[in-house]
Amino acid sequence: MPLLRLRDPYFNYFHRHRLHVLRTSLGLSLTYLLIQTLGIPHASWALVSTLMVMGNLPHIGGVLDKGGQRLLGSVLGASWGILLMLIPDSPPGVVPVWTLIAIAIATHATFATRYGYSALMFGISLLLVVGSGDHDLSIALWRAGNVLLGTLMGVLVTLVVLPQKATDVLRFLLADNLDKLARLYHAHTSATSDQDLDTRQLLKTTTAQLVKQRGLVDAIHSERRLRRDELEDLLSLQRRMLSTIELLLESHWTTRDGHDRIEAMSGLRDEQHHLARVLGTLAFQVRTGQPIDVEVGRFDLQRYADQAALARGPDGRILFSPSGYLWLNRELARLAHELSLRLGGLRRLPSRRLRRRASHHTLISDARRLVTGTTEPDGIDNEPQGSPEKGRDRDDRK
Repeated sequence: MPLLRLRDPYFNYFHRHRLHVLRTSLGLSLTYLLIQTLGIPHASWALVSTLMVMGNLPHIGGVLDKGGQRLLGSVLGASWGILLMLIPDSPPGVVPVWTLIAIAIATHATFATRYGYSALMFGISLLLVVGSGDHDLSIALWRAGNVLLGTLMGVLVTLVVLPQKATDVLRFLLADNLDKLARLYHAHTSATSDQDLDTRQLLKTTTAQLVKQRGLVDAIHSERRLRRDELEDLLSLQRRMLSTIELLLESHWTTRDGHDRIEAMSGLRDEQHHLARVLGTLAFQVRTGQPIDVEVGRFDLQRYADQAALARGPDGRILFSPSGYLWLNRELARLAHELSLRLGGLRRLPSRRLRRRASHHTLISDARRLVTGTTEPDGIDNEPQGSPEKGRDRDDRK
């Protein structure tokens, strides 16, 4: 494997599942070698802790968050257990009662919070230390030490071996969602749209990727890259844009007259195609770590006011559909504009690391660089798509 691949976020993202298996296997192997070499008693708990920390979390932030909670719960649980065992000549039932009280308090304190895993580890560590009530302090200390050893080993391997940042995952998922939104919107506005485009599947995939992004909030916060409120804003804007496009796709005309009114509006399609290209450009800039530099034009509804307002069909009935349709387009443009401003305001969003590696995946081409307004109305994908995977996420300056 070339040395440059070790710091290639695109390579790490594309192979994230295989690399996670590699990291987990390596973490378990190193832990096993360490405990066998040192002859550590009760060492199985170190292996369990390594696997529990790495688990199904292939990125740094997730392991740091889970590992931190595990360390916190383990230290507190083991400490409380040792204190109980140091009580001289404790009456029967004192240790079990205070063990149960401590677990109940920890569970209550973390109920409906993100620290529930710490409470779980507090209880497990406490029970490991107290054991069956034999009051063997050496066994208690070895059990607690093995939990800490396995946790630290899992965190170390995740940080060192082909690390995958949760911020990168978010970046690529966001970029892929913007690409899909651009395709959906362009298909809706193009008279020659691809008949094979499965809009339902694209909507389903975009929604699923939005859910995945929400699941990364805690991990990204642990990486100290983006604040929670910034992430919530990005997720909210994506969700609202997706809902708006879905409404446009599901729009049905009660009469042919409303549809004809829309088709007769000069310049409307050009504005729509421009917005689709802007979304594609925004996705490209996010994916490749470029500074966000797009101009999202606002739909000028006033120019269509005479054709949309109080329009009437042949039967004399007022047509409300043209006005509603125009409002949805303007709302999508407004949301895209707000999203570009939020992305442009993130100080750590541009990434030199991603820009350097993007050219190796033909994401950046000097001959064909994606620039807003350079494509024909019938197409929005004029940038080479030779990346390992279209889903790309966002990272911070390094």
